[in-house]
Order: sequence, then structure tokens, then C-alpha cells
Amino acid sequence: MKKLWGILVISFILLMMFLLMSLIPPLKDFHTKKISPPVSANNPNRPARIVSLSPNLTEILFAMGLGERIAAVSSDSDYPPAAVDRQKVGTFWQPNTEAIIAIKPDLVITERFEQQRAVADSLNRLGYKVLTLKIEKIEDLFAAIQKIGDAIGCERQGRELAENIKNQLNDLKTKSVSINKVKVLWVVQPEPLRVAGRDTFVNELIELAGGENAIGQTIQKYPPISTEELLAGGAEVIIQSAMSKNNIAEQQRAAETFWSRFANLPAVRNHRIYVVNPDTVLRLGPRLPQGVGMIAKCLHPNIFKQSTGTTQR
Repeated sequence: MKKLWGILVISFILLMMFLLMSLIPPLKDFHTKKISPPVSANNPNRPARIVSLSPNLTEILFAMGLGERIAAVSSDSDYPPAAVDRQKVGTFWQPNTEAIIAIKPDLVITERFEQQRAVADSLNRLGYKVLTLKIEKIEDLFAAIQKIGDAIGCERQGRELAENIKNQLNDLKTKSVSINKVKVLWVVQPEPLRVAGRDTFVNELIELAGGENAIGQTIQKYPPISTEELLAGGAEVIIQSAMSKNNIAEQQRAAETFWSRFANLPAVRNHRIYVVNPDTVLRLGPRLPQGVGMIAKCLHPNIFKQSTGTTQR
């Protein structure tokens, strides 16, 4: 009897152990299960949730008619107005990797400089799809637009946008090709004085608008210059990009006061000092022709009549 009772107890214990083991997943499942980033449900080659980490990239996406597919943007993406309503994932200079991941993006588009490259590397290691672009000159812009179109399955829209920008710039260039070139000093910051050199896209804008950089070849792209170099350049027009677009008139008055100390400079003597909206002229994006037109109006006001968004004395 005792032997039978022992057999029953052991059988009951074994049965309970079997039932418990059947309810617990194998231990290896906890270690081998892989969590992958989300992919667009319809077509992985046409991402439905795009994150843009740069204002000009945001403008490109909207100009291609992809507003509904933009899930989040950098906090400084303020154009077009619809971009302001998109969720923000840090600034242009300091993207927030955690915020980007929380969006569950199908594609993240970044630019190729240190801070954004570090974020791109982190996202790549986690398995997210990232498109990193170099946009430093006008030709880079056209290439970037086409790459974006290819990456999101909108090749035609990318091609058409790039061609449209090219055509507008060519029209401006044709209009200014026979004009006497005006010497232009492009001021990045007045104190200490730092200007745009010739190996910059700003120099490309100056030339498209019918101007010539008052500064010769320099080692740095945006070099500091001395008073002697400033006066030797003989700038006929001074263009200063505003620090903010909200108080340009006030910045214009401050610029006139600052430059009044250089009364022998032609630009100062002839009151040709202009503070311009930085968003339009300093973003390599779809509004580039508008920016060139703004500069052209500063250089040749009798030829280029369109509204510029500048404030002048």
C-alpha cells in the first residue's frame, strides 16, 4: 500500500511539472527573439513615416508633395507652415536619437556633418533605414533631391523638382550675365568680422545674382578678415544675413550704425547695406531661386524688380 501511494505521489509531481513547463516558453526564446525597426506595411521602398533632421530637407520633402508622409522634423523646420505642426525631434545641430526612435520611422534623412552623422550611425546600428546627404554646394542640392526621390519611390517628383530649380536659376543667371559685376561683401558676423569666402555656396549665389566676391581666395571658407583686408576689397554692396527673421528692421539699423565707422568703403558711402532673411538665402533648398532673386535685387535694383524680403536704407 505504501509503495502504491509513493507511485501516485511521484506521478502527481511529474504531472504538475509537465503542466508548468508547458506554460513557460523555452528559455532560448528570450535570447534569440529579435526586435526589428518598423517597415512600411505596404511597400518598404516607399516609406510612410519619414523623419527630416534639417530645415532644407524638410522643405524638399514638402516641395515634392510628401507632407503626409513626414512624421517628424527638426525643431528649426519652420517652412512651409505645415512643417511647424509636425512632431519635433531635436534641433538641426542636436538631434534627439531617443525622440527619433519613438516616432518609429521607416526612413530618417540626415545631413553629413559631425552631430548628425553620429545620430545616423547610432540609428544604422539599431537597424533603422537612414539616408545621409552632403549638401554644401548647389550641385549637391540637385543630387540630394534625386537621391531622396530614389529612396522614397518618388523618382519623377525628385527629377521634376530639381529641373524646376535649375530652370529658375538659369533664368536669373541669363538675366545677370551681361551686367557689370558688383563687388559684394557677405558678412557672416560683424564682431569679430567674419565673411563668406569664395569656396562656398554663398559665393555661388553672389555670382548667379550678378556679383563678385570682394574677398579673394582664402584658406578658410568663412574667414575672419582685418580692417586692411576689408578696405582693400572695396565692397560696393554689403549683405549681412540676419541672426533672426523676426526683427530684421532693427538689425538693419544696427548694421548701418556698425558700418558707419568705415565711411570710405563704397558700400557705406552709397548706403548699400542690406540685412536679409537668412531662411531664404542660406538654406540650400527649393527656395534657392527666391534667395538669388533677393540678392540680385540688392545688387541691381533697376533690373531685378521682384520683392526681396530685405530691408534697406
